[in-house]
Amino acid sequence: MSMPITSHNLSRRAFARLAAATLGGAALAGCSTGGGRPARNTPLRIMALNHVWSQAIDKHLPEFEERIGRRVSMSLLTADQLANSYNVKLNASATDIDVMMVRALQEQLLFAHNDWLADLTGLVEGDAAYNWADFLQAPRERSITARKVLSVPVVTERPALYYRKDLGAAPRTLDDLLETALRHTDRNRGFFGFVGRGQRAGAVSIWSSFLYSFGGAFTLEGRSGIGRPEAIAAYEYYGRLLKQAGPPGATNMSLEQAMPIFAQGKAAFYIDADAIYSNFLDPKISTVRETVGFAPFPAGPAGARPFNIPSWSLGISAFSRLREESWEFIRWASGPEMVKRLQAEGIPGARQSAWSDASTLASFPAELAKAMQTQARTGLGLDRPDVLQVGRARDIIGRPLVAGILGQPVRPVAAEADAEFADFLVRDNRHREG
Repeated sequence: MSMPITSHNLSRRAFARLAAATLGGAALAGCSTGGGRPARNTPLRIMALNHVWSQAIDKHLPEFEERIGRRVSMSLLTADQLANSYNVKLNASATDIDVMMVRALQEQLLFAHNDWLADLTGLVEGDAAYNWADFLQAPRERSITARKVLSVPVVTERPALYYRKDLGAAPRTLDDLLETALRHTDRNRGFFGFVGRGQRAGAVSIWSSFLYSFGGAFTLEGRSGIGRPEAIAAYEYYGRLLKQAGPPGATNMSLEQAMPIFAQGKAAFYIDADAIYSNFLDPKISTVRETVGFAPFPAGPAGARPFNIPSWSLGISAFSRLREESWEFIRWASGPEMVKRLQAEGIPGARQSAWSDASTLASFPAELAKAMQTQARTGLGLDRPDVLQVGRARDIIGRPLVAGILGQPVRPVAAEADAEFADFLVRDNRHREG
C-alpha cells in the first residue's frame, strides 16, 4: 500500500520512501536489471515525440534539473522513430529509458500486456497536492489499464468544426452540416462544401465522433458494434458528406492532404483535431485567417458526442533505475502549475483547473476556446477501439468508410467488416489474456 503525500514540498528522503513503496524498492535499487543505483552523473533519460508540448517543456528543464540535482537528457524523435526505439529497447529490457512519452489510446494496452510500464496508481492517488481528481474524466479514465494507472495525460485533443464565417453561421447539427455543405459545393469552380479525412485507417479517429453522435460504438460488451444500425447510419452519412460535398480523391486524404484544402479557401467546412487550429491563422499557409471560424462538433441523432482524448501521456519504463526521479519529473511536468503555464502558451492540457481558468485560454481564439471548454467537459475518451492491435482494427473499421465515400453500398461492406472485426476481437482478447 502506498503512503499518502500530505505536502507538495515533500522531503527527498520521504519521497524516496514513497516511490520505493509504490514503484517497488527492488526496481528503484536496480536489482531487477542487474545493476546498482546509477551514479549521480547518470542523466534522467526522457524519450519523447518532437511535439509542441515536449519542445515547450524542454525550455523549462534547467528548472527541473536544479530541483532534483541531476542532469536530464531528452530525446525528441518522430513518431516512427519513437515507436521503433520503444520496440527495440523495451523488448531488450534496456535501462536507458526512464520517462516515456506514449499514446494511451494507441500503445498503452500493448505496453501493459508486455509489462513495460510501471504502475503509478499509488503515486497519483496518494498525492493530495498533485490532485489526480483534477484531471478531466475522459483522459483520466484512458490512463488506466487493468485497474492500474500506467500513464498521465499531458496533451488532450478534441474535434473542431472549422468553418468560413463569411459564408454563414456554423451548423449546429449534422443534418444542417450536410445540407449547407451540399449547397456550397461548386465543383465547376473547384469549391467544396466539406473536406475531411477519407483515407481508410486514418479517417477512423475523426469518424468516431460521427459514430458516437449517431448513437453507435466500436464495441458493445466486448463485441463488434460496427454492423449495428447506428454505425451503418454514421458510415452512410460520412460517405455521402465526402462523396457529394468533398473533393475528388478523398479516399487518399489524411490530415496532410485535407487540411491545406481548407487553409487555401477551397472548402466551406472542415472537421479535424482542434490542435491544428494555428495552421489556419498562419499567413504563410492560410488564406482564410480573417474568415475562419471555430465551432463544436455538431449534434447528431444522439446529440453532440465528440471525442476528448489524451493524445500524448507520460509513463515510466518498467526497466528504469531512476524511477523516483522519473515520477518527480511527471509530477512536475503534469502538475497544476505547469499545465496552466503551458496551456497559456496554446498547448491544451488535461486538468480541469486549467480549463476553468480564463487566463490559460487567452492564447486561443475566443470562439475556439469556448468550443474546447465545452467538449473537454462532455467528450468521450476514445477515438479508436480499445484493442492491442490498434492499427489492424482501424484498417478493418475503415473499409465501410471508403465504400461510402466511393458511393458504393455500405451495408454489405459493413457486414463483412463487422464479421471480420468480431473475429479480430476474439483473437485480440485471447492475446490479452495470454
